[in-house]
Amino acid sequence: MVNYRSWILLWVLSYICLLSCRRDDYYTGGDVKLRFSLDTLRFDTVFTTLGSATRYIKVFNPRSQPVLVDVTLKNQTNSFFRFNADGIKGPVAKNIEINSNDSIYIFVETTIDPNKPISISPFVIEDQISVSVNGTSSTIYLEAWGQNANYIPSTLGKGKGALLSCNFGERTWNDPKPYVIYGILIIDSCKLVLPPGTRIYVHGGVVRDSLTAYNDGLLVFNKDGKLDSRGTIDKPVIIQGDRLEKEYEDVKSQWVGLLFWQLSRSNKLSNTIIKNSIYGLRIDSLADVSLYNCQIYNTGGPAIIARQSKVYAENCLMYDNSNYGMQLTYGGDYTFNYCTVGSYEGQNESVVLTDFYCSDPLCSQGARVYRLNANFTNCIFAGSDKDEVGLVMAGEKSAFKYKFTNCAVKVDELLLPKNYPDFFDNCISCINIKNTDKLFRNKNENNYRLDSLSVALGKATPNVNIKYDLSGNLRKSKPDMGCFEL
Repeated sequence: MVNYRSWILLWVLSYICLLSCRRDDYYTGGDVKLRFSLDTLRFDTVFTTLGSATRYIKVFNPRSQPVLVDVTLKNQTNSFFRFNADGIKGPVAKNIEINSNDSIYIFVETTIDPNKPISISPFVIEDQISVSVNGTSSTIYLEAWGQNANYIPSTLGKGKGALLSCNFGERTWNDPKPYVIYGILIIDSCKLVLPPGTRIYVHGGVVRDSLTAYNDGLLVFNKDGKLDSRGTIDKPVIIQGDRLEKEYEDVKSQWVGLLFWQLSRSNKLSNTIIKNSIYGLRIDSLADVSLYNCQIYNTGGPAIIARQSKVYAENCLMYDNSNYGMQLTYGGDYTFNYCTVGSYEGQNESVVLTDFYCSDPLCSQGARVYRLNANFTNCIFAGSDKDEVGLVMAGEKSAFKYKFTNCAVKVDELLLPKNYPDFFDNCISCINIKNTDKLFRNKNENNYRLDSLSVALGKATPNVNIKYDLSGNLRKSKPDMGCFEL
């Protein structure tokens, strides 16, 4: 016979014991500084088949009293990561006790299928875990690699610089797998050769350290570093951000760009597409770059920033570039043939030319001046502003040389007496585009081929050395302005 009184008494005593064991001494102050064994949890395996990996991080409570923490995965719905914090599964785990001067483990697992499309399983996979105690949160960054690719300089490169050198020889990236730039790659004492069809995906983002914050994802060519990009019309070289999901297709400033540092010479890009960066090319003091049949678009800043440098370009297209289309400053030597710049975003010009440089925005230290020699032939500079050509001179007029020949330009206030009323003395056989003029097929859809009624048709001057347009079409005996022949 069951003694119900005994069972009830036992239950009451157990409940009282449980209540007596409850913590009432948790530290509740907001100054708790938890310590972590890592601030970034990296799954440094490059997956080649469907697979899983598990890593862990320890969280330490340095106080003499226990605390309660909440652990939360930032992307709670479709993350590649899962966690278990002290036996409690995520994506949210609340009120986890860490005893005084003790620690807990957070185990994190990822499962990746690299055979899925890159838009579903990206090259670089990231998420965050937030650990919150008494209203103060700390972040653990999660990183994994979802595709079998060449990660340059390595999968540990985020926020770091790495050197690519080959003792003044050549390094050819001819692996059929794509190349992923993860961090900052500095090319020195080496020519980097990109064969037709090379795909380079650059992982960007903001990196923060104890002193500053800066943008990641940059290729730098030092004095003895050179780029030889050998794309073809059928197999262009493409350099872009590494986010290939549809929602990132038109997102600017995903990575920094290509920087040709001082005295980097003999750089050549053919049939190369650069997109989704902060700027396309930055060409610094006395560096030189030649561009053939290239496209630079969807950048957060100019397509080309050149300062006291040398640039040659033919059959190139630049559009959807915030700020200026091309910013050619502090003088230099510039030659552009059959190029099209469409600047329909913002209020800055398609091309601006200056002969000076200031070390601060107010130029309080004075301007440095260098000669300018710029020639544009058979080009189109169009956009939404009143003026799509900007000229700013600080030195002697005799050293500020520019010439436009058979170009379609758009100028208005530039011709005012206080500015450059003699502009068309240096713009020979040019067309001043009006807002009512037919020009492109559909600029709203980024189609910069010429309309059948375009004012630029048949208005270029023949160049026997440039027989084809950007698409490989033969130029007519009376060619069209811009990069495309109708």
